[in-house]
Amino acid sequence: MEKLDHIKSHLPSLTQISENEKNGFINLVSRYLSGEAQHVEWSKIQTPTDEVVVPYDTLAPIPEDPAETKKLLDKLVVLKLNGGLGTTMGCTGPKSVIEVRNGSTFLDLIVAQIQNLNTKYGCSVPLVLMNSFNTHDDTMKSQYPRLVAEDFTPFPCKGQPGKDGWYPPGHGDVFQSLMNSGKLDTFLSEGKEYVFVANSDNLGAIVDLSILILSLTGDLEILNHLIQNKNEYCMEVTPKTLADVKGGTLISYEGKVQLLEIAQVPDAHVNEFKSIEKFKIFNTNNLWVNLKAIKRLVEADALEMEIIPNPKEVDGVKVLQLETAAGAAIRFFEHAIGINVPRSRFLPVKASSDLFLVQSDLYTLADGLVSRNSARANPENPSIELGPEFKKVSNFLSRFKSIPSIIDLDNLSVSGDVWFGANIVLKGKVKIAAKDGVKLEIPDGTVLENKEINGPEDLSG
Repeated sequence: MEKLDHIKSHLPSLTQISENEKNGFINLVSRYLSGEAQHVEWSKIQTPTDEVVVPYDTLAPIPEDPAETKKLLDKLVVLKLNGGLGTTMGCTGPKSVIEVRNGSTFLDLIVAQIQNLNTKYGCSVPLVLMNSFNTHDDTMKSQYPRLVAEDFTPFPCKGQPGKDGWYPPGHGDVFQSLMNSGKLDTFLSEGKEYVFVANSDNLGAIVDLSILILSLTGDLEILNHLIQNKNEYCMEVTPKTLADVKGGTLISYEGKVQLLEIAQVPDAHVNEFKSIEKFKIFNTNNLWVNLKAIKRLVEADALEMEIIPNPKEVDGVKVLQLETAAGAAIRFFEHAIGINVPRSRFLPVKASSDLFLVQSDLYTLADGLVSRNSARANPENPSIELGPEFKKVSNFLSRFKSIPSIIDLDNLSVSGDVWFGANIVLKGKVKIAAKDGVKLEIPDGTVLENKEINGPEDLSG
């Protein structure tokens, strides 16, 4: 194939990556060029049953004997996907070093959670961080060259040898990376059986013993048709809201449970995919995976996850990134299931509006765990819209003396040059829109309930 030969001819000059990575990249590109179907046959899609996507409230309770719990936890490894940059939030480094609460970063909270677990039960759950070349220069790099869309030349060979020439190939290579790094064999030799994989920016992704029990035993009443079988792969899904319409969902397809991403949906069905009536759940990217199964499948080269083409533009040049996602591996594992978990297990911080929520009194922090404040009656979180002035974390933080109290807030919309004092309380529906060229300061101690503020005159009375 002409394009593939063209790429291969350039690979020897890419000394930044190993032979392993070159082979992985060529394999990915050749699968893409061979026209592996991106789209699914829509008529074959079926809604998964409760046996395939298990309701969370039917899980067995955790054992009362701490010694039994310790035994379970000693079989677990926790792996956090730490490759994300905080570029959308104006950061130059990894998002996981953003301060979330009380001076603690995402990583501080993750470490505290694992330490508390190990101290409480006397177990030894290891924490592994999977970085990308963006977030850790010294780690075993995971990087592929971007391809110039026009002629499929690797971008670094066209005068882009720096970071812009490369991309991390998505978290689909987490299983291969575990194997290549030697960590998989180490964990197996230590008696570990399962890895819990989650994004480092998801504050709700804590170790859940009920799910661990299900993964390790698989002989609970709720899965009576799977008695004596073990689930090699478990994906946490949660009910979809209008904010999650682009998230991947689980489907039954040709007898297997499979992840369906929006990129695989035929154009004619995109609106149907986004509907929360037909596709009620979406992937949180909290995954529980059997380590022996990972070894078996990686050694057999069997993990051929769907390729997600991600077109980008760098310095006016159209480039292509070919990515894979760890969730797409679900169809290769035996007795793979989903678990429909509460929304509390999905608390990602993707934008400053999310940071606003987790820094507010809507959440409390204890032992590294961020929990929802029971004082809020409404099960839904308030809707928060912050204007471009708040997009960068540094700007966001400078515009608040302290984060307002929002226990009784329904929605907040802020636009323009707005600055918040300390100890402000927001209730109901609040809209603050500063007029062009006006600096609008909300004084310390202000209480706003169901109000629209456009200027200082609206604050009196």
